[in-house]
Amino acid sequence: MELSHDAVRWIADLARLELTDEEISLYAGQLSHILQHFERLQELDTSHIEPTASVLPLKNVMRPDVAQPPLPPEAVIANAPDALDNQFRVSAVLDE
Repeated sequence: MELSHDAVRWIADLARLELTDEEISLYAGQLSHILQHFERLQELDTSHIEPTASVLPLKNVMRPDVAQPPLPPEAVIANAPDALDNQFRVSAVLDE
């Protein structure tokens, strides 16, 4: 499938893109090339393949949400780059 320059202009307009004539020529060729790949894929017989939303099995990988005792403050700040009195210290972000 070969895209015309008018079709590329229309697509660019839908995407709110301002393209030069050089870009339109470039994208017309690139998009046409991409569509040719999709045309080849359309030739494949997929009638024996069951439709799927994902090729991976659906599995919840989250652990159960169970209330547990909180971590001690020392453990929370153990890997902090800077801490004072069991509190994180960060660089100032506002000028005062």
